[in-house]
Amino acid sequence: MNKQSKSIGILCAVLSAVCYGTNPFGALPLYEEGVNTATVLAHRFGLAVILLAVIMIIKRIDFKVTRREFKVLFSLGVLFAASSITYYQSFHFMDAGIASTILFVYPVMVAVIMALFFKEKVTSMTVMAIVLSLVGIGLLYKGGAGVSLSVIGIVLCILSSLAYAIYIIVVNQSDIKMSSFKVTFYAMLVCEISLILYSFTSPELYLHMLPSPRAWSFAVWLSIVPTILSLVFMTVAVNHVGATPTAILGALEPLTAVTIGVIIFGETLTPRLIVGILFILFAVMLVVIGKDFHLRTITHAVSRLWHWR
Repeated sequence: MNKQSKSIGILCAVLSAVCYGTNPFGALPLYEEGVNTATVLAHRFGLAVILLAVIMIIKRIDFKVTRREFKVLFSLGVLFAASSITYYQSFHFMDAGIASTILFVYPVMVAVIMALFFKEKVTSMTVMAIVLSLVGIGLLYKGGAGVSLSVIGIVLCILSSLAYAIYIIVVNQSDIKMSSFKVTFYAMLVCEISLILYSFTSPELYLHMLPSPRAWSFAVWLSIVPTILSLVFMTVAVNHVGATPTAILGALEPLTAVTIGVIIFGETLTPRLIVGILFILFAVMLVVIGKDFHLRTITHAVSRLWHWR
């Protein structure tokens, strides 16, 4: 792997994390307008599918896939749908910033799964990072004034994290060679179908049209920033630097979400939560230090973003 490939991968991993961390910015205003989880996600994925199809047509990317490729793409779609459903449901039980921070345990899950099932070497740095991450999650368990966080919310975040970790690993381990836009298009198409089916599981999850232009604007945001951009960047990053480094560089994800929660939605950032977040970020930095990354000027990497195939 040359330095240019690494720089592209690192840049894309950082951009993916920042984009994904903006989920609350689009989801919470929609909840305030009375839109349920299934409807939010259905519009998010539906609009993403349409926009990705347009991009593929403009870039002249073939829509054809083989049966073997579709099996991989189908699994990616189901995994991302499961991750999104549990993540968005957790917003009903805890602050978005805290939910996004708990979600960040997925890099630890990626490292453990890669070590157990794909024989990736586990260093002392990785073990220490896992311990620090667990301590950080423990500190997040209680919010301000000693009020316990919702156990249901924590479980939903952990399940979302696991599904997202497996998504990253499947992208890393599959040997299919296709445009990152094409991978994301089919994954989102399966997501949309999954959401429609999910909406039939409860009367409270019925799908309905968005109530206002404001709601549509946030749905468009969700389809572009934390969906298309985040997943396209993530796919490219995994292909350039691997699953574990990509997951580790997701450190900016909870930081982005917490910043949005505090600045825009007025959520409380207590000293205890700050310490928990710092533990998790420090754990990630330990693993990053353990990786032999040589960062170079990223200007050339930026100029190549639109040419990924």
